[in-house]
Amino acid sequence: MSYLGNPPWESGITPPELIDFIASHPPGRALDLGCGSGTNVITLAQHGWQAAGIDYIPRAIRAGRKKAHHADVDVNLRVDDIIKTENMGGPYDLVLDMGCYHGLPLSLRPAYRRNLIDILDKEGTYLLYALTTEDAEHIPGVSQADIDGFSQIGRMEFFLAQLHIFAISESGDNHGIG
Repeated sequence: MSYLGNPPWESGITPPELIDFIASHPPGRALDLGCGSGTNVITLAQHGWQAAGIDYIPRAIRAGRKKAHHADVDVNLRVDDIIKTENMGGPYDLVLDMGCYHGLPLSLRPAYRRNLIDILDKEGTYLLYALTTEDAEHIPGVSQADIDGFSQIGRMEFFLAQLHIFAISESGDNHGIG
């Protein structure tokens, strides 16, 4: 898909929820799934994180490498498939998804969730920024069934478009916190 200028999801601005997370956690290893041109990967690196990003669009990764060079940060941006974990490394202290998961076909979502178990450190955090929907089969978004599917992973936070923030505890209970 080609856009004139930046795609609509490419704001070039790191969301305040990620800035808050960075401010309240020590640097570690981070992976951004569906990183686009690397805005959040660069922000993490600027705050001392060992940051990597994966996207399937070569043009986005090229743009991200250029942005990282101009920002004078060392990051690992690469073209890859977020459903395959062989080349992702890990474990990561933070796995970030700012708008990728909710666009996946329903058939790929269970594999994505299983892969998080392989790449996320047992004490790590998964941050998902996504649109919500009641009907993920017909409208892109995260449904309650998706949230239930993540319960096996442990610590995670959802930053949903309606500004409802859910945390799923290690026991699998989800709590609205915002």
